[in-house]
Amino acid sequence: MCEKESYTIVPIGSVITSGGNRQRILISSEFAPALKGLSSFSHCQILWWLHEFAEDHFRQTTQIDPPYDAPITGVFATRSPVRPNPLGLSVAAILSVDGDTGIIEVAGLDAYSGTSILDIKAYFPSTDRVKDVRVPSWSANWGDWWLPDPS
Repeated sequence: MCEKESYTIVPIGSVITSGGNRQRILISSEFAPALKGLSSFSHCQILWWLHEFAEDHFRQTTQIDPPYDAPITGVFATRSPVRPNPLGLSVAAILSVDGDTGIIEVAGLDAYSGTSILDIKAYFPSTDRVKDVRVPSWSANWGDWWLPDPS
């Protein structure tokens, strides 16, 4: 059984604009040196805090009635923002990285302006993509790709 522990998470930046296909992230100045080399990648994984769902009553939810004619499902089998730890994970296309200002422009981040960014990881196809995927029947007809074309 897991012992209940607490962790300190320090935001590294925040979403400063969102909407449409492009979003901008401002990285805190102390973490701006961590952007070195990121512009060489086409995509990244972004971990973010679902601040609008951080209240205790959201964290107690274990099952939801998802959209799209899906059955009642455990939150670990969904992308629901309502979950024990309100962490968001998005794969985003990197459009630009400005190490001097700490601003990253991305496409595909489904977070609101003001959302705290917890971490950014470069996307490596050799370790981050899955070759053979299985999904439940209620989501089998969803498209293979949903990320918008950033152009």
